[in-house]
Amino acid sequence: MNLLIKGGRVIDPSQGLDEKLDILVADGMVAEIGKKLTAAKGCEVIDAKGMIVTPGLVDMHVHLRDPGLEYKEDIVTGTRAAAAGGFTSVACRPNAKPVNDNKAVTSYIIAKAKAEGAVNVFPVGCITQGMKGENLAEMGDLKEAGCVAVSDDGKPVSNPELMRRALEYAKGMGILLISHAEDLGLAEGGQMNDGFTATELGLKGIPWVAEDAATARDVFLAEFTDSPIHIAHVSTKGAVRIIREAKARGVKVTCETAPHYFTLTEDAVRGYDTNAKMNPPLRTEEDVEAVKAGLADGTIDAIATDHAPHHRDEKDIEFTLAFNGIIGLETSLPLSLALVDAKVLDLSALVARMSTNPARILGIDRGTLAKGSAADITVIDPEARWTVEADTLASKSKNSPFLGWEVKGRAAYTIVGGKIMHKNG
Repeated sequence: MNLLIKGGRVIDPSQGLDEKLDILVADGMVAEIGKKLTAAKGCEVIDAKGMIVTPGLVDMHVHLRDPGLEYKEDIVTGTRAAAAGGFTSVACRPNAKPVNDNKAVTSYIIAKAKAEGAVNVFPVGCITQGMKGENLAEMGDLKEAGCVAVSDDGKPVSNPELMRRALEYAKGMGILLISHAEDLGLAEGGQMNDGFTATELGLKGIPWVAEDAATARDVFLAEFTDSPIHIAHVSTKGAVRIIREAKARGVKVTCETAPHYFTLTEDAVRGYDTNAKMNPPLRTEEDVEAVKAGLADGTIDAIATDHAPHHRDEKDIEFTLAFNGIIGLETSLPLSLALVDAKVLDLSALVARMSTNPARILGIDRGTLAKGSAADITVIDPEARWTVEADTLASKSKNSPFLGWEVKGRAAYTIVGGKIMHKNG
């Protein structure tokens, strides 16, 4: 399919572009970008007037639950949700069943995504075998099979010596190591952020120091080994400060946050709303402002969803028994666009954090509209107003604290390899 996207505001941080341009797509690649381009016979034309055209959005933290947990989500429904949210590429975490700690699981994910997926899927393998935190997984084999990073996902590598060796091994293999920074000794049994609200609700809290202490440890280990490290889902003001100071020292650290950490506070848990239960937990207003400041000054490199689908039976139960996590692929874009309205980020900076930077951190050839690059493109209607409703979400699970919210901005078109995979309406 050949496409001509006309008259949109093209924003591509990888090329320093922010102007009204046309984009011609041929044979799945960006063939030309410029003004007053014309379409050949049979070329489909997209009128992007009033729209924002960006490199395809990249979500570096997604749970597709496939293989083994398809009752929550699978590669088909998860990638459809990604396309509906404007994402053309996702990096899926290893905590499926079985976990992705070997070539066979990695190969299954890649093959199924190519055959049935709506967007590009880049697997993330395990740091340790079985995600048990005891012995290192075969990172070289995982990379060879197609993994772009390693992570034990929601489980920290608690043994510091093992984490040191993991960093050294990952550096030698040339694969990114992603840290879930949490001190289980401080956080175990916690249900929400430790503070007045937790006390009022009678729930055991997870203190900020559980994240901050683990972040500091992993940053120091990365500094000691001179190894790259990526810190997932940053939620506290202390973690932001630690990472900012480490970057100033030249530590090879990058990090991400998620829309719920700059949109909601611990007060969302009031009423024992299990859709507001996650790990790390929602924090205080002070933490929210610190996360926004970290996004604004570049301390926080990326916005990722931590899309974590769960079946209704795992959420519609007592708060203390409910699973952690929320879905986020279809709400990330409007919630993140709100940062532009609030003047926390400009559009170019937002696109960098949702496309160019995640692609760079993962080392994948995405996040650009450069001539000759893969035609992964997101066309955004920044003024579209819509209500988040469970029945209209593409995800198999509906565990979102944003149900019923009226939001602004959504993907009008999601184009993957030159093919329109999602068209709003």
